[in-house]
Amino acid sequence: MTSSGSPVIVPRNFRLLEELERGEKGIGDGTVSYGMDDGEDVFMRSWTGTIIGPNNSVHEGRIYTVKLFCDKDYPDRPPSVRFHSRINMNAVNQETGVVDPRHFSMLAQWRREYTMETILTELKREMASPANRKLQQPPEGSTF
Repeated sequence: MTSSGSPVIVPRNFRLLEELERGEKGIGDGTVSYGMDDGEDVFMRSWTGTIIGPNNSVHEGRIYTVKLFCDKDYPDRPPSVRFHSRINMNAVNQETGVVDPRHFSMLAQWRREYTMETILTELKREMASPANRKLQQPPEGSTF
């Protein structure tokens, strides 16, 4: 907060540098991670996340790759999110792997304080939800 009581808006690149540092250090129990695709991309747009499937679900032990694209409006607008690894999940388009904001409320109700980490953590939580934890999955290692 500033002395006038209004919140400080962190510039996009500073925010992405913070996220990069956090992603490189590892997150929580190590079942979710992320980093930049191209270290030379000064706009820090293209990222890859990894989710290790939650225990006690059909996803257990599987490794899922997720592509995130942060446009110039990030973090005011959410990144586009697409699974590279094939997955059968309610919020994921089965033809393209795109996470549909209409079925993944975090993207539909995006708030600036959300991060790529919160997206990946929420996707993992969604995998373990009753609606998704028992859905038959494509062969492990298949991609969109």
